[in-house]
Parts: sequence; C-alpha cells; structure tokens
Amino acid sequence: MIKYSLMTLGCPKNEVDSQHMNGFLRGEKDFKYIDDFKEAEVIIINTCGFIQDAKEESIETILTALSYKERYNCKSVIVTGCLTQRYSEELKKDIPEIDAILGISNFDEIAAVIKESLEGKETGGIEEAGFNYSSTLPRELDNEVYAYLKIAEGCNNNCTYCSIPQIRGRVKSRSIADVKAEAEKIAESGIKELIIIAQDTTQYGVDIYGRSALAPLLKQLAEIEDIKWIRVLYSYPEFITEELIEVFAKKDKICNYFDLPIQHSSEKIRKLMNRKGNEKDIANIINKIRNKIPDAKLRTSLITGFPGESEEDFEQLKSFVKKHKFDRLGVFEFSREEGTAAYNFEPRVLENIKSERKEEIMQLQQEISLAKNKELVGRTIEVIIEDQDQDNYLARSRYDSPEIDNQIYIPIEGKELQIGEIYQAVIKEAFHYDLTGEIKDEHA
Repeated sequence: MIKYSLMTLGCPKNEVDSQHMNGFLRGEKDFKYIDDFKEAEVIIINTCGFIQDAKEESIETILTALSYKERYNCKSVIVTGCLTQRYSEELKKDIPEIDAILGISNFDEIAAVIKESLEGKETGGIEEAGFNYSSTLPRELDNEVYAYLKIAEGCNNNCTYCSIPQIRGRVKSRSIADVKAEAEKIAESGIKELIIIAQDTTQYGVDIYGRSALAPLLKQLAEIEDIKWIRVLYSYPEFITEELIEVFAKKDKICNYFDLPIQHSSEKIRKLMNRKGNEKDIANIINKIRNKIPDAKLRTSLITGFPGESEEDFEQLKSFVKKHKFDRLGVFEFSREEGTAAYNFEPRVLENIKSERKEEIMQLQQEISLAKNKELVGRTIEVIIEDQDQDNYLARSRYDSPEIDNQIYIPIEGKELQIGEIYQAVIKEAFHYDLTGEIKDEHA
C-alpha cells in the first residue's frame, strides 16, 4: 500500500484537478491517502504559476516536500500543475531532486508515474494543454458543502498581463449534456451548491456551439432537483448578455452573485490590457444587472500598478469604485510575467506605488463593505452551514463565495445544525467582512 499526500496551491480550477487525481488514485487498491506529509511515501504538489507570488509559494512548497525525503518517510516528490506546464525544463534543471513532473493535460497518469518514480525510473513529462474533462472521470469531492464544476478549460481573451493562454491553451468546452451529467452526480452525493468555473465562464461554448452557451447551460442545471444554489464565477463583464441576466433573474436556484473581473476602468489602461469596453460600457452592464435584479451582489477584481498607470488613471479607478460600490472586491498588484505582452511595457510603476495604490483601494472598499453589511442587519437571508468551531457554526449566505467573501458566525447555543444544509438566518451584527446571525428555523 503506497501512502500519499497531495497539496493543492492556487485557484479552484486546480482544486478540481486535484480531486480528479485523488479519484484516480483512490480507485486503485495500491494507494492510500493520508493528510500528514511526515507519514507519506509520496508527496504530490499541484502547483500554481499564474503570478510571481504564486510561483514563489509553489517553489517553497516543493523544497519543503523535498526536505521530507531526508527527514521523514518520503521517497518520491511528484510536481504537477500550472508551474510545471510553464516551466518544466527550468524545474528539471534547477531542482533535479524532483522525482517526476506532470503537466495539466496528463495528470490522469498519476498512478503509473508514482509507481515508476518509486522504482527509480525516469517518468512523467508535459503534453500540449487541453485536458479532456468528462463526467465519467473519477473525482473525490473533499467537502459536504459545495463542489466546483469546471465547464471549460483555457482562454481566448489574450489579456496582455495574463499567462493563462500560454499555460492552459485556448477555450475547450465540455458539452452541456456532459456538464449536466457531472452536476447530477454531485447532487447525488448530497451537495447542494454548485459553483461554475472556467477561465472565463461567459466564453463557455464558443468553440463547440459557435456562441456563448452559459445561459442555456444554467437553464439545464437549474432543473436538477437536489441542487439548491448555483453560483457562477469568473464572468468577464464585456461578454455579459441580456439573455444571461434574464436567466439569473428567472431561475431562483441561480445565486444573484455576479463575479465580474474588470481589472481597471481607465480606457487607456484597458486598451493596454487588451480588455474590451470602456468605463461607460462597464457601467452599463452594472446598471443593467442592478436594474433587472435589485438584490444582485457584484464582486470584482482590480489590478494596480499596470505599466503606464498614471495618477490620473488611478484616481479614475478610485472614482469608479466609489461610484459603483461593489459588494465584494479584491485587488492584485501587477505581476510582470514572462511571455506576456505586458512584460515589456513601459513605463513601469514602482513597487511601493503599486502597493500603496492597492492599499488605498482596499481601505476604500472596507468602508463600502461595512456599509453594505450594516444594511443586512435585521434581514432574514438563506445561509449554508460550512463548518463549526467551539462556539459557532460557520455559515455563508447565497451572496458569498467560499473562502473569499463574508463569513457568518452563528452561536451554537444548543442548536443542532447540519453541515451542508441551508437555513434561514436573521443577521444580528455587521462588521467589515463578517456578520453574526441567528437561525430562524432549525429545520433545513
């Protein structure tokens, strides 16, 4: 019996790949998963290689795992994911102690690669991007609350700051029938929340249907009886259609939560980023959503310090944030990535200015978030129970994504609530990024 541990770094799309690897391995009698790296004979690292911070974290994790070969039971370290797909030759040269490298398109070979690595054979390798995801593939879900559902791989947008097309290739969508089949399997497991992901969910289907098929897909998924919440992430605002907004408005199961990564509002900066649309176009989409769905919650992500970002551009971005008051917002400092068009853009913004601008936006958003959370006090909203600690159930509303949005703390006080179940809760207190609440009815 080969004991293995698996560490996942990066985004939810990587989490799905790790769950498939666990599915492949647990389906064979020769493997046993364990949490403790100290006991593992094999450590698998599913890396992220998207931005500099992620690359550094991946390298540090690899080096830590390799140290376990000297200190503990580890005999083999297998590295896969975006970092290996992008830098496989560099990793082989700079960290030759790695026992095997797999890419993002052949991680289904993980069982054979582990066995061969333990035999001392040279194994693994990188293949062209474009894994064939399917509802028939084994997958080991790792929680009882929600499941990510990857509907497409790759991206056609070619934003100048982004390395994803180099790593993951062009859009490769799954059929509506296959996505629905996997969603039905997830529902059968008892999970009530589906979270739809891709590099850009609005581009789902363009390669196989000749147009975006996100709206028709969501209609099909909403028919699955035991799925109660459907959340959509990573939707580029320039491709949001009235048809899609209409589906959100009509289907109660679809959470009125729009994840719209705009990155910047300045027309000059957006052109440099190769992003379609200007400030007026984005504002029109925001207004259409809010006019059609008054309770819609909007999340966005921004980049500060993109090459050429002047003080005027930054002030415009701040004004945009103040005016439109996003419900959820995250900020990244521009990361200069090899192989992207923006890598050589000038003039570069100083690191301390990038950081200061990020902090300014986050301070601004903190007050917006607090004001919006205070509006919820006294309201009854749907929440899903994710976990519990000594004193509280940890819950999340249908307007919040896991790990990145508000947490709702509900005192246990003798209540017996079920992890993964949905309840009605009254919001009692509001803070910048957290809330407290009380269950209105203990019957799910």
